[in-house]
Amino acid sequence: MQRREFLKSAAALGVSASAPAIAQSQPNASSHPDDVKRPQSQDMIYRQLGTTGEIVSAIGLGGGHIGGQKEAAEGIRLTRAAIDRGITFMDNCWDYSDGLAEVRMGQALRDGYRQKIFLMTKMDGRTADAYDKQLEQSLGRLQTDMIDLVQFHEVIRMEDPDRIFGEGGAIEAAVAAREDGKIRFIGFTGHKDPAVHLRMLEVAQKHGFHFDTVQMPINVMDAHFRSFTSEVMPVALKQGIGVLAMKSMGGGGGATGSIILQSKTVQPLEALLYVLTQEVSVVILGIDSQRILDQTIEATRNFKPMSEAEIKNLLDRTREAADDGRYEVFKTTDRFDATAHNPAWLG
Repeated sequence: MQRREFLKSAAALGVSASAPAIAQSQPNASSHPDDVKRPQSQDMIYRQLGTTGEIVSAIGLGGGHIGGQKEAAEGIRLTRAAIDRGITFMDNCWDYSDGLAEVRMGQALRDGYRQKIFLMTKMDGRTADAYDKQLEQSLGRLQTDMIDLVQFHEVIRMEDPDRIFGEGGAIEAAVAAREDGKIRFIGFTGHKDPAVHLRMLEVAQKHGFHFDTVQMPINVMDAHFRSFTSEVMPVALKQGIGVLAMKSMGGGGGATGSIILQSKTVQPLEALLYVLTQEVSVVILGIDSQRILDQTIEATRNFKPMSEAEIKNLLDRTREAADDGRYEVFKTTDRFDATAHNPAWLG
C-alpha cells in the first residue's frame, strides 16, 4: 500500500486529525533507572502499561524484523528512526535471529537512545538455570545492565505454567533477577490457545504472583476463532495486567505479506485501527522498512477509535474467512512455534 492509497484509506475510514487519541499525555520516566524524560511526539499515542505506572507508546517496534534485515546498519537506522518518531516500546526476544535481533537493538540503543525507551525482551527457559543463562546473554547483547520488562516466551503448552512455577522453575530466576535490579517487570507471551493463557494466570494466582504484562494475538480474525480478545483480555484487565497485542495482521513479512491481509477481507489500516481501538497498552508491529514506519506514524497521528458500527461491519466481513483459523496459522499449525522446533531452549 503506497502513501497515497494509505491516505485515501484513512479518509474513507473517517480518521480525523482533530479526533482525540486515547492518550496523548507526556510520558513519565520518573521511575526509569536513568531518570530522564522519554521523548514525546504529537504523532504518537501513549498509554498506561497496566498498573506498572509506566506510560509507553501504543506502537511497539517488533525486534524480530530488526534482526531479519539483510544489513545490520539498516536495522539500527530503522530502530533509531522509530524512536525519533516517538515509539518508546521496544520488543525483542533471546532467540530472534539466533540473538542477532538483540545485538542490533543493543547497537541501536547506544548514544543515549537506551534512556529514551522502554525495553522488553523474552526468555524461552522454563528452568531457573536456563532462564539465568539466557538473561545474561540478553543483557550482554542489548548492552544494558537492566531490562525494563522480561516475558516468558511462547507459553503455548498446557504444561508450561507447571514448569515455570514448579520447583526450580524459571519464575524463581525471574523474581531473583528483579530483586537484583536486572529486570523491572515480568510478563508472559503465547499465541496458541486462550485456554493456555488462562491457565497461566490461574497458576500464577495460586502461587500469589501478579504478572505485569501479557502478550497475545489480537486481530480481526481472533474475534471469531479461539478468541484471546474475548476470553483472555477481560481477565487480564480485571487483574490490572498490561495487554500487549501482537499478530494484528497475522504474522508474515511486512504489511503486504501478512497472512490476514491475504484473505482480501480487510485493509492494513483497518486491521491496525481495529487493534488500537481495543483496550490494549501496546500494539507490537513488524516495522521492517521506512515506508511501513511512515504509514504507521500516519495512522497514529490521525487516530480516532473505530465506532461500534465500523467494528461490526469489519467483523461481519471477516467472519467467514476467520471461521476455521486458516488465516491464524500460529494457532492451527506449528509454523510460529520456535520452541517446539528447538526444545533445548526450554531447558
